[in-house]
Parts: sequence; structure tokens; C-alpha cells
Amino acid sequence: MKPLQLLLDLLYPPKCPFCGRVLERGEEGWCASCQQDLPWTEPGGGKSVEGCAACLSPLWYRDGAREGMHRYKFGGGRGHARLFGELMAQCLRDRWDGPVDLITWAPLHPKRKKERGYDQAELLAQRVGGLTGLPVESALEKRRATAVQSQTEGDEARKANVRGAYRALPGLDLTGKRVVLVDDVATSGATLAECAAALRAAGADCVVGLTFARAR
Repeated sequence: MKPLQLLLDLLYPPKCPFCGRVLERGEEGWCASCQQDLPWTEPGGGKSVEGCAACLSPLWYRDGAREGMHRYKFGGGRGHARLFGELMAQCLRDRWDGPVDLITWAPLHPKRKKERGYDQAELLAQRVGGLTGLPVESALEKRRATAVQSQTEGDEARKANVRGAYRALPGLDLTGKRVVLVDDVATSGATLAECAAALRAAGADCVVGLTFARAR
């Protein structure tokens, strides 16, 4: 380990993004307890989302997975994208055997991205692309700011909240392309459905949703 990294680890001991515990010697990225106890989803039976051939997620959105996502999105934990994207990439490898041409993501509105300092779905998409060797391209834009989906009650309200909020980038041609659409969490699936519709309007032949976690 490099001297600078040793110093940083002494000053800022690495913590598990899921439970917040300081990692012990030999633990890297996350703790051994969370590796075993996280709410892992089962293979097959991915969440059904309109416009998506499948929606794949390594984790259920509860317990440590929920806490980890909150740290990532709202606690400035942008570095967690490295581990979270790794779990998503493995999920994609294990549970999708169809061809893929590119990876894209459900983008934040520019105002929200400026406030947060990063787009959490974009970072996840870049990590998944880096691990799978698939190209990552910006394909969508969010035309208007919306209320936070996780704070919007009810599936119909969530659908209304994002209706018409996304569109494909002007001039984008995805004719015949098979696209993996990355987002952080699938709750009702409304955001993924809106983005998938925009990608299909641009010619995408197949859209596969990929999220870090999903609600039951």
C-alpha cells in the first residue's frame, strides 16, 4: 500500500458503506457481515417494468442496502459507486445473457446534479461499463425538475411525477440498439418506464433496466 494511502486510512479509516462500521484488517470495500447479511435478490423473476425486457437488481431496497444508498446519494458518498457498480455489473453478467450495445443512465435534472455535485446513476453506469467493457453513452435528458420519487407516495403519484420528464437527446439515433438503462433504485419502476419509452422512441430495440436495489 502506498504511504499516502496508509496516511489517509489512519486519518479517515475506511468504513463499510452499508452499516457504517470501520473496516477491519483484510476487509476491503465492505465488511464481512454485510457481505453475508445484505438482502440479496434471487435470480430470475426481475421486477416487471413497462418498456423494459427485464429489470435486474442485486439487492432489495431495505436494511443495509437502503442505508448504503442513502449514504451514497445524500451523504456525499460518491466513492461508494465503485462497490455498488461492481455488484450491479456482476448482476448483469449473471442474469442477462442477451446482447448489449451500450449502457446509459436515468439522468438527474441539471439543478439537482449541481446541488449534489454528481449524478449517482451516471457514476454507477460508468463503473458498470468499465467492468463489463461495454460503451457508456449519455442518451437522455431530464427536461423538468421533479419531486424525489422515494418521497412520493403511491405508484400512480410516482408515475404522474415523472410523466414527460425525460426525453432522448436531440438527434439521437438508437435504431436497432440493445440498451442497458442504469438507475439507483427501482421503486414503482416509473422512472425506468419513462426513460425506456424515450429510448424506444429514439429507435432502441431492447431496453434492460439495471438498478442497485429494488423495492418488493
